[in-house]
Amino acid sequence: MTFLDILTQQLVNGLVLGSFYALVALGYTMIFGVIKLLNFAHGDLYMVGAYIGYLCMTHAGLGFFPSLLLSMAGCMLLGVLIEKIAYKPLRNAPRIAALITAIGVSFFLEYFTALRFVFGADFITYTRPFDVVVWDVWGVRITNITVIIIGVTLLLLVLLQYVVNKTKVGTAMRATSLDKDAARLMGINVDGIISLTFALGAALAGAAGVLYAIAFPQIFTFMGMMPGLKAFVAAVLGGIGNIAGAFIGSLLMGEIDVLVVSFVPAGSRLRDLFAFLVLIIVFLVKPTGILGEPQVEKV
Repeated sequence: MTFLDILTQQLVNGLVLGSFYALVALGYTMIFGVIKLLNFAHGDLYMVGAYIGYLCMTHAGLGFFPSLLLSMAGCMLLGVLIEKIAYKPLRNAPRIAALITAIGVSFFLEYFTALRFVFGADFITYTRPFDVVVWDVWGVRITNITVIIIGVTLLLLVLLQYVVNKTKVGTAMRATSLDKDAARLMGINVDGIISLTFALGAALAGAAGVLYAIAFPQIFTFMGMMPGLKAFVAAVLGGIGNIAGAFIGSLLMGEIDVLVVSFVPAGSRLRDLFAFLVLIIVFLVKPTGILGEPQVEKV
């Protein structure tokens, strides 16, 4: 293979990895956009989605798409429960209280699911419900898994953009994001909109977990920690609170990860260093991110 073939192959791999980050980052950016909360438990919903998909495919014998939908539904329910139990009581509390709670929820999900009677701390190998098909396109190795991951990610992104920009629910979400009190006066059920936002974000994270598991068929209960943090970096890189920005930032983060591993000496150990170095540079050069806009805090 020529250097150009290798580079093109790694760019395709970066798109796949960026797709996982994108689905998690979209949840981050939606929740932050509506209630200005950094939900650090979001990466662990990604892990829960992977386990629900595993149970559906391996034990229930379901196909990929039914398992994907059930994982999204299960994570939606969990996301709403987390919002009602952990975040709603702190809605008028200082932001630091909600942030610390989010970190606590993240640790709870990780260590509770690691208990032997829940998911167990050991690695579990996925059984894919279909065979892997490989195509050689101009020297680039593309599999049916690659097509499924990128296709499902783009489909969910388009559906999310439609919901946010073209529906009454999306209008209510944007109104709640701008001013909760004014939205409530206009007859919008602000609590319901916030719960819906958590549900949609959790569904995207659950989908990301299933897609990751069919690409790299081994899961464990702490698998959501680093992808969750990198998805947060991607959301900041694109502009936290901006859906298109989160998607662009995620693709860039996926490409950075893959290219560092492929072309930097000891890159597999330095990939996380580069990811967070990007976050520092963004904060120094353009704190609002690629598509983010400066926001004025109310006094």
